[in-house]
Amino acid sequence: MHFQGFRLCLGLLFISVNAEFMDDGVEMEDFDENSEEIDVDEDELSSAIKYKTPQPIGEVYFTETFDTGRLVGWVLSKAKKDDTDAEISIYDGRWEIEELKEEYPGDRGLVLKSRAKHHAISAILSKPFIFADKPLIVQYEVNFQDGIDCGGAYIKLLADTDDLNLENFYDKTSYTIMFGPDKCGEDYKLHFIFRHKHPKTGVFEEKHAKPPDVDLKKFFTDRKTHLYTLVVNPDDTFEVLIDQIVVNKGSLLEDVVPPINPPKEIEDPSDRKPDDWDERAKIPDPSAIKPDDWDESEPAQIEDSSIVKPDGWLDDEPKFIPDPTAEKPNDWNEDMDGEWEAPHIPNPVCRVGCGEWKPPMIDNPKFKGVWRPPMIDNPNYQGIWSPRKIPNPDYFEDDHPFLLTSFRALGLELWSMTSDIYFDNFIICSEKEVADRWAADGWSMKITVASANEPGVLKQLMAAAEDRPWLWLIYLVTAGLPVVLIISFCWPRKVKKKYEDADYKKTDVCKPQTKGALEQEVKEEKAALEKPIEVEEEKKQSDGEILEKVKSVLEEEGEPEEKSEEEIEIIEGQEEGNKSNKSGSEDEMKEADESTGSGDGPVKSVRKRRVRKD
Repeated sequence: MHFQGFRLCLGLLFISVNAEFMDDGVEMEDFDENSEEIDVDEDELSSAIKYKTPQPIGEVYFTETFDTGRLVGWVLSKAKKDDTDAEISIYDGRWEIEELKEEYPGDRGLVLKSRAKHHAISAILSKPFIFADKPLIVQYEVNFQDGIDCGGAYIKLLADTDDLNLENFYDKTSYTIMFGPDKCGEDYKLHFIFRHKHPKTGVFEEKHAKPPDVDLKKFFTDRKTHLYTLVVNPDDTFEVLIDQIVVNKGSLLEDVVPPINPPKEIEDPSDRKPDDWDERAKIPDPSAIKPDDWDESEPAQIEDSSIVKPDGWLDDEPKFIPDPTAEKPNDWNEDMDGEWEAPHIPNPVCRVGCGEWKPPMIDNPKFKGVWRPPMIDNPNYQGIWSPRKIPNPDYFEDDHPFLLTSFRALGLELWSMTSDIYFDNFIICSEKEVADRWAADGWSMKITVASANEPGVLKQLMAAAEDRPWLWLIYLVTAGLPVVLIISFCWPRKVKKKYEDADYKKTDVCKPQTKGALEQEVKEEKAALEKPIEVEEEKKQSDGEILEKVKSVLEEEGEPEEKSEEEIEIIEGQEEGNKSNKSGSEDEMKEADESTGSGDGPVKSVRKRRVRKD
């Protein structure tokens, strides 16, 4: 019994230890009964996925994968940034085409390589995008491989204007839409800005979409490749997605700041507030008079006259004195360091206090302060003045703001304090299915390989402990605690017997006992009910043998068989050893029956049972 419990505890211990290390970053798969069990290494898994350059299916306006290793069609800006110091005004930030630091052979991207520099690069679309009756879908990938301190990774869709020159692309070049992630300090943003043209004045005004209601920090700090998608629909709605999950959506008419349509009325700029306009809601009561007993000379606080100077207070002693044990350092140079002075320490004689003693200050009960008349409602109050409203001369109502200015180039004009920002797989199209297929062939495969290359939990813990050895102590305590608990609860222990063997053997039918011993025997009989099942079965066998003996004795004496039931006294012993001596002879049985019930003589241990005679 104990051995089985010990094996059970060992099994629980084995399971608990394995549970600590099961999640090692490897995805488990379920196989059919007919499938063969194979072991696939993480490196083999990543190498088994062969990279294939995504190919657009359907109509597109622009695609770029950078897998050729050349910047074909891309133009570096030669412009200078206005209102900036000359040494940093030039767009001389360096761009390179490189593979991700995560190994995925064959997949290349455009990488911003310089820090604290302005970068500008752009490319012409295969054909201009005209806002009419088709949605606009812009999608690309970004990976902050070294994190990001301050900088952006957004794109600009450059307006289709006559003066568009990619070599002069800079921050003030006209654009239609700006979209993408941006960070400065602890402010994480995902821009969607479009420039809306005033139909009357012709002036362009930037409209900013409301910020997403999600925490964007992880997309900047996890150093993973993320997919950014913008969808602008002809019904004047928009959606912003990260990794194909919607993080922001709304209406171009209602969810942008400032709103598309201006107010119908505006304040008259020529209106002026009259000189006699009274905006005071409350005024001092002119009829109030200062009371004659109002004393404004009383101070707010006075000295507490009930406090007296403590005994032992030394008025002439300073609170601090130079340390008499201090010595001037040997390297002290008075010409350079000045005259040396010993540091000050508390005066040891000031046990009660030193210096000029002053009683503490308390609030002055006579203080009233400067008298002021109470405030009353102003009978001449006219309210807060505001200019009158006039019709807005520039009012218009644009009920279809989707019809933005067409664009024909895509550009990146960025400043960053962090290098190695990775861009890849640009696509501009009008069908969501085309963009989704493009993402499945590019970004999704990249994420699969990156997940396979990620270290498991155990490897991550070991890598963390290499830099911080004290983590090993935490690991041991965390992993060892369940083991200690299981061992402490499951280790086999000695079980105290719930019953004791009898003091006599069953060599006789009944051993004479005293009356006190009979009471003890009754207690032992109750305890015997708790014996294991094997003991009870053995007792039943013993009782059966005794019953057979009694029946044979009764038949020899000529008991009548007509009786259906007789009360027979069966003597039970306390041992299992001598089964052959349990019944005894006929005379011994009779003597036992005659002696039972005597108050003075020896008392036998007996138990009455009803036995049906066959």
